[in-house]
Parts: sequence; C-alpha cells; structure tokens
Amino acid sequence: MKSSALIAIASLALLASVGARADEADGSQHALQFQSTRSSSDVTAEARAEARADKTIPSASKVHPGAKSGMDRATVRNEAAQALRAGQIPFGEAA
Repeated sequence: MKSSALIAIASLALLASVGARADEADGSQHALQFQSTRSSSDVTAEARAEARADKTIPSASKVHPGAKSGMDRATVRNEAAQALRAGQIPFGEAA
C-alpha cells in the first residue's frame, strides 16, 4: 500500500515538473516598446493638480496639510508626561 502510494505521488510530481517547463518565464517577447514624449516632472505635476482638483476622491484619501499648534515641543512633552503619570492615557489592552 505504501509503495503504490509513493509511486503515484512520484509520478504526479514528475508530470507536474514537466508541465512547468513548457515556456520561458521571463515573458520578454510580450514586452511593449515605446518612447515617451513627456518628461516625468510634467506627468507628476499634472497628476498632483488633478488629485487636488478632483472632487470624486474621498477627503480621507487626500493628503492634508499638517495641523498648526501654538505650543512648542517641550510643552507638549511635559503635558503628555503629566497625563501619563496621572493615569489619563490608557495603554495595553485597555486602550
């Protein structure tokens, strides 16, 4: 029973490996050759302008400018440290 199963598996593996070598893997014969007439900076600028002007894109998908704050970095760090010591910032599975 075991030897017949092993022979069957080996023959299936042999058939699969022969079928896998039917064609070249690189596919270079299907590559398109073309010459661009526009520079990449023109295309990038046009894409950015279209993304800003397009109203069909959800606002969550657009890049938003950063929020401006009136506090400096040291003040924010100190307030965060005080809130953490006071237990106002959840962490772990409680978050």
